[in-house]
Amino acid sequence: MSKLHIRKNDTVVVLAGEDKGKTGKVLKVLVKENRAIVEGVNIVSKSAKPSAKHPQGGIIKQEAPIHMSNLNLIDPKSGKPTRIAIKREGKNVVRIAKKSGEVIK
Repeated sequence: MSKLHIRKNDTVVVLAGEDKGKTGKVLKVLVKENRAIVEGVNIVSKSAKPSAKHPQGGIIKQEAPIHMSNLNLIDPKSGKPTRIAIKREGKNVVRIAKKSGEVIK
């Protein structure tokens, strides 16, 4: 299993593609596929048959996964995109923003 620089509930910005420049919260990380589902980004239309959840059926708009290489974490201090450094503090691993040096929770 590979280590990823983005985790669930992080705020990220899209670097490339149709939604370039948009920001959103990471809802789910798909580790094996190296992708993440971001709130309000990469919206696709999906046809759905009537079911208990959607009794009417029809076309449903939902977020599709986006590749990790197209995402960058938002710096908690400046609010701008930043790269991540991984630092070990004893047994704990901490993520640090490259731009501000701030620890990312």
